[in-house]
Parts: sequence; structure tokens; C-alpha cells
Amino acid sequence: MPPDGDPLEHAEELIRTGRAAEAARLLHARITEGRGGVLARTLLVTAQLAAGDAAAALESAREAAALNPNVPEALAALGDALLSSGHLPAAIAEYRRALRIDPDAALARFKLGAAWLEAGEAVKAREQFAMLDPGAWDERLAPLLERLEIVQNQQRSDAGYVRHLFDQFSADYDARMRGQLAYQAPEVLRALADLVMPGAHDLAVLDLGCGTGLAGAAFADMAAAIDGIDLSPAMIARARDRLLYRHLSVGDLETALGAGGADYDLILAADTLVYLGDLAPTLAGAARRLRPDGFFLFSVERAPQADFELGPKRRWRHSEKYLRTLADRAGLNVAGLIECTPRLELSAPVAGLAAALQKPI
Repeated sequence: MPPDGDPLEHAEELIRTGRAAEAARLLHARITEGRGGVLARTLLVTAQLAAGDAAAALESAREAAALNPNVPEALAALGDALLSSGHLPAAIAEYRRALRIDPDAALARFKLGAAWLEAGEAVKAREQFAMLDPGAWDERLAPLLERLEIVQNQQRSDAGYVRHLFDQFSADYDARMRGQLAYQAPEVLRALADLVMPGAHDLAVLDLGCGTGLAGAAFADMAAAIDGIDLSPAMIARARDRLLYRHLSVGDLETALGAGGADYDLILAADTLVYLGDLAPTLAGAARRLRPDGFFLFSVERAPQADFELGPKRRWRHSEKYLRTLADRAGLNVAGLIECTPRLELSAPVAGLAAALQKPI
């Protein structure tokens, strides 16, 4: 760089030309020498993120925000670093904090809309995008608006929404569910299992939407090995603490059911399918992953008439007729289908169904 050149412009050019790590080293040296203000610090975060060093970016961003708590750019940079490190709720909080300081901070508003969209909150994302100047943001907004339409029109809850929801609730999930909501779906399924597969033991089990492991605990004495999958990394961490599972993975259940062979004697989905509307892919996938004579046990909230419908709490409901139709299409026999109360909502019982579907020998 020429002696009279602008060091921040030089760093920006290095980032643009794929030399982000070099830019980060130069900016870090400048800040260490006491010659870097808030712009240098936020640009350092950008360089570190571009170089793939999320941990360093988060450390730099936290320092920049602590030194400049009323500067929207510093808070937005912290949001970027948190988002890159997988802390979506915290990132949203920082973008919102930046906008409280400066409601005209368009870049922070764009980033907040994109973060809400990643969280599956299409309405909140649209609200933010609507406040941007279309002429200035059309090109960057176009792919996000396309994604927004997909999220709003799909026949299931968006994966980002479910992950965001349960990451937030993971710390006190068991206490909230067992206490406030009298959650009993795992016990309902275990009672149904005792009816349709009495004495079963040493089973290979797959727990879909395993959460903190409440269903795994209810079926532990029947299992030789239990695998679990959940969209929420925070819930998976809680399930790991139970030391019940052979393998735990973060992922989407429809994708998981589409991979592998007939590996399981029992597949569980306790209060999980309420985040799916169309259950055809799930039942077809379960049929493929079950061994002959294996069972798929799951609970849903009951729809009085429609095949499936979205309830006021953004949980899908399914009818008995729909479940029987899909089971037949998937080649599964209905071994049991009972009315149940999986949980309370506002102190009132939730009408549910518990199903046991069996793969023929």
C-alpha cells in the first residue's frame, strides 16, 4: 500500500480480491497499535468472517460492541459474527438493538429481515424488507423474497422456525413441558407399544425429533440401541447429557428417513409430526427404514375434518382418516390408533391421536 493510501480502503480491496486473511492481519496490527477506531474494528470482523475464522470474528465483534455500545455498525457486526457462529437468536437481538439506536440503518434492517427468514419467521422478515427502499435493495432482496414465498406456502413448518423455537426453549424445556403443559406424549406411546408389541426388547430404535430425550427415556428398557435426530443443536446437546443414545445428529427427519436402509425395529415421533402438514414423505420414509415386522409409533394433534390443517399455535393437526389413508399408501398396517391427550394448552386438554403402524413381514 502507498504511504499516503487509506488503510481501510486497502483492507477492503484485499477482502474483495480474496485476500481476507491478509486484511485481517493488517487491521489487527493497526488496532493493536492503537490506530484503529470503530470502522477498523467492524472491518476486522468482516475480514475474519471472509477468511473463515468465525471464532476470531466473534471475539473481535464482542470487543467492538463493548467499546462502542451505541454505534449501530458495531452491533450489526456482532450480529454477523453471532450468526456465523450459529447463534441465530442472539444475532437477531443485536440487529434489533442496532435499529433501536438508528431506525434508518438500512443494512442492519436488511440483515434482520434475512435473519428472521432464516428463523422461518416469514411475516417478520417481510415486515423488515417492506421498510427498505426497493430501488436500493431490489437486487439483494430478490432471492430472499423468493425464499420467503416458499416458506409461506410450504405444507410444513419451516425447518429454520422449528430450530429457532427449540433452541430458545432448550434450557428449561423439560420443566416447561412437564410442568406447565403436562406433556405425556412419550408415555402415551409407551403404553401403546405395550399393547401392540408386548414383551419386545433389544430393539434398534430411531427417535425422530428426539428433543431432550424424553421419548428415549420412556423406551430405553426396550432398546438395544437408540439413535436420535433433531433440528435443534441445543436440544441435541441436552439429549446427549442423558447418555441414552448411540448416535445423535442435527438434521431434518424427512431427509434422515430418505437415507440408509431398513435399519430399525421401532421408529418414534413423540409430538414431532405437529410441525409437518403433509405426512406422506414421512410415512413413506418410515416404511423404508423399518425392518419387516417393525413399528412406527407417533402422536399428532387431531383435526376434526380436514386431512391436515394449521392450528392457531402454528402446530399442524391431522385427521384419523388421513392417517389411515397414508398408512395404506405406504404399505403399513394400522396396529393401533387411539385418541389421547398429549399435552395441555392454556390448561385445556389438546385432542390428539396416537398411532402404531406396522410393516408387514
